[in-house]
Amino acid sequence: MAEEAENERRVLVAVDEGDESMYALSWCLNNLVFQNSKNTLILLYVNPPRGGYMPFETAAALDDPEIHPANLYSPEITAAMERYSQEVADCVLAKAKKLCKDLQHVKVETKVEDGDPRDVICEMAERLGAHVLVMGSHGYGLIKRTFLGSVSSHCAQNVKCPVLIVKKPKSIADARDQTYQSE
Repeated sequence: MAEEAENERRVLVAVDEGDESMYALSWCLNNLVFQNSKNTLILLYVNPPRGGYMPFETAAALDDPEIHPANLYSPEITAAMERYSQEVADCVLAKAKKLCKDLQHVKVETKVEDGDPRDVICEMAERLGAHVLVMGSHGYGLIKRTFLGSVSSHCAQNVKCPVLIVKKPKSIADARDQTYQSE
């Protein structure tokens, strides 16, 4: 029994709405997770924090100590936002699980967490005892990365396990070249 636990590998794959994360998952399934191994594949989706862009009046209202951010939206709007977030998470995980449908001896788990993806992915890799973290890369240039931040760069610097960042090729020919290189 202890030998079985030793041979088990926990592969955490961060997935989101982008094609990049699904490409990373496909790459992982073709190159990292093997049918007859004792792997556990954990698909993690992180609901980003609510808020985003607010009207100037709302942002200014936050400076008022009498107004609490949780009270900015009506309960109906908050419930609708939560339902929508859950629907997006369910859709992304269904798409990811569909890619995993042919796995027979690999255990597939799904997790949905809320918060800043950079922090949540790092925390979950630690909490779940991941042996490797697999992520896609959006390939933002320097300017976008400066303003938006790079989730994959943050995780590569802060996660204790190895991090594999899979970059999606720009063309079909590039994808073919990558396939030949991995064989």
